[in-house]
Amino acid sequence: MTDSIAVLSDIHGVLPALRAVLDEPDVRAADRLVVTGDIAAGPQPREVLDLLEGLGERVVWVRGNADRELVEFRRGPRAGVDPGDPVSPWAARQLDDAHLDRLQALPTSVTLGDVLFCHATPRDDEEVVLVDSSLDRWSEVLDGVPPAVRTIVCGHSHMPFVRLAHGRLVVNPGSVGMPYGRTGAHWALLGRGVELRVTGYDVEAAIAEIADITDGSSYPDAAEWADYFLNARASDTEALTTFAPRDGR
Repeated sequence: MTDSIAVLSDIHGVLPALRAVLDEPDVRAADRLVVTGDIAAGPQPREVLDLLEGLGERVVWVRGNADRELVEFRRGPRAGVDPGDPVSPWAARQLDDAHLDRLQALPTSVTLGDVLFCHATPRDDEEVVLVDSSLDRWSEVLDGVPPAVRTIVCGHSHMPFVRLAHGRLVVNPGSVGMPYGRTGAHWALLGRGVELRVTGYDVEAAIAEIADITDGSSYPDAAEWADYFLNARASDTEALTTFAPRDGR
């Protein structure tokens, strides 16, 4: 692949983080932007979807599990079901039919050249694989991927990594809006190689913006939510410890 592709994953409705990444010179210059799921489930779902929609056909969209769930909260089978986490049902209620139609129609994976883009794994939108997942685990989740695919780009775990697994390069750009381990909006640049990038922005101003835009709404503890996730108060060690039992080890 020689085209330049900026990969943004797990934006989770955090508009200030998305704006910061889109303002990066290498993102503005990229031939394509691929958004690998979990786009809108967060405090500014409409604003994030509308901003990406306004970028036109330059953006390639992939659906994540949280995007699927937003539709399910409004159109079933999750309608009326208590998910335990109040954020996604709240975000679902902010979307109009056009937003829901957009999310519902998104593909679960996209292949550009020899690169396959998905959310969690090529076969499942919430399956967990990690940088230290075993080769047996990688063999299992990559089974059925066409031989011509040389690189798999995924998200879901909110932690950036690059590793080789059975001759294929696996890239996770990390999370734009809900990073684990360190602050900043994480993304990746693909071209003649792979670069993991992180964009700094004014986190405290972003927290204030989120608190202001949700003021008077039923958004659950918006300022606390933003402080926790935008300041990356969940360490990579904590995240890996939490996710590890879900990767088959």
